[in-house]
Amino acid sequence: MDKPYYLQYKVSIFGLRKKSMIRKALPSDLNSIFSLTQACAKAMINKGIYQWNEHYPAKERFQTDIELQELYVLEEEQCIKGIVVVTDIVDKEYIPVAWLTDNHKNLYIHRLAIDPNYWGQGYAQQLMDFAENFARQNKYQSVRLDTFSQNLRNQKFYETRGYQRLGNIYFPKQSEHPFYCYELVI
Repeated sequence: MDKPYYLQYKVSIFGLRKKSMIRKALPSDLNSIFSLTQACAKAMINKGIYQWNEHYPAKERFQTDIELQELYVLEEEQCIKGIVVVTDIVDKEYIPVAWLTDNHKNLYIHRLAIDPNYWGQGYAQQLMDFAENFARQNKYQSVRLDTFSQNLRNQKFYETRGYQRLGNIYFPKQSEHPFYCYELVI
């Protein structure tokens, strides 16, 4: 998807219309993306959710995501409000999981993040709609992801979208608590 993905118009409090788009991240976006995820980490920690820390997500990880052309930004009025990584590369931690579908033609979601100033305004829904539509259009058989076991809001978010919880994986540099794996069959 090289062309920007334009979303529906939203009405602002002033009655003006804002147009959102999702596009591939550019190298010039790196500092904004990293600042957004640092703000997310701080906001989650303030809510008692220790999902992200000084080890993850690292700026170098986002640089790699950009180089691989797998990182997308949701932009509105030239402001990045959210990000998501959409990839068909399976992480080694996912290999032992008993998935619903076989390990062929699966799409993986990583690092979904919304600027905390815009939480609860539907931007995460828009990014997931984009990712799931991308999977359908490109004939993937499923969308797979993981979310932190202590982040109940994220679990509800994915389960409401039809994702099924399947197994646990661990990222010791992030937390002693497990991450739950989810899959949506397309």
